Amino acid sequence: MAAGTRRSPCVSGAALAVACALALAPGALAQSEVGTLVERAAAYVDEFQRRFGSMVTEERYEQSVQDGVALGARSARPQWERVVLVSDFLLVQVPGEGWMPFRDVFERNGQKVRDREERLARLFLNGSSRSSVDQARQIMLEGARYNIGTIERTINLPTLPLIYLTAAHRDRFRFEIGKRDREDGTSIEFLEVRGPTYISTRDSRDMPSAGRFWVDEATGAIRRTELDVVDSTVEAHIKVAYRLDEGLGLWVPVRMDERYRDRRTTSEVRGVATYSRFRKFQVNTSEEVAQ
Repeated sequence: MAAGTRRSPCVSGAALAVACALALAPGALAQSEVGTLVERAAAYVDEFQRRFGSMVTEERYEQSVQDGVALGARSARPQWERVVLVSDFLLVQVPGEGWMPFRDVFERNGQKVRDREERLARLFLNGSSRSSVDQARQIMLEGARYNIGTIERTINLPTLPLIYLTAAHRDRFRFEIGKRDREDGTSIEFLEVRGPTYISTRDSRDMPSAGRFWVDEATGAIRRTELDVVDSTVEAHIKVAYRLDEGLGLWVPVRMDERYRDRRTTSEVRGVATYSRFRKFQVNTSEEVAQ
């Protein structure tokens, strides 16, 4: 699975089923009220990206895989594999594309895979040129090779669903009000109904997204997200919890839970990522990253 765009739209049967569920969502408000809450959340996301875009956080990411066998094949005992990755994670403003998430792996199972030199942050200290963005994407691809399992993925990013609320992508989605939660606020259900979809397969097949945001109605702050991407061969489910960082005065991602399943086999990937050491970066007189 990869984040990207394609020319011909396609909505899967699973996505249509989600659309029916959205139409029956309990407690739905008038469309004007839905629009008001979406606009409030979108304004918050714009502010969040601007402020979070000057920070780096440390991600501890534990993945486990149960490798199965192809459907119809002889049964075999599933084999489990585990890995723990530690990375730098940050948002980067990409010219013409808005804010994009990036990670840079520096440790695998307690062993360094590179010197920790804050190289992602360093790339963007003087602004994000096309060259620096291309380099950061290459770093992302380098890090993706440490993912385990047979399901290729680059959507395992905690802030990815927030992109759906930005002006560049919002008009491809249908929004409805869902249930209210006493702690996390009101949920906004979303469904991608127009292509090209933000997520696609390696062979450029559209994969519509569905899910929900939990939003503080007063401020528009995003407190929790869920993302579901399902087609005939693979499915992905990613949940992210946010917490108010008193020092930063900002709701930041603190935990990501994910599950992927190859629908042609019994193979399943699970992951839990936690985030800490939120810090700003800047240039000092020696052109090193100051934290």
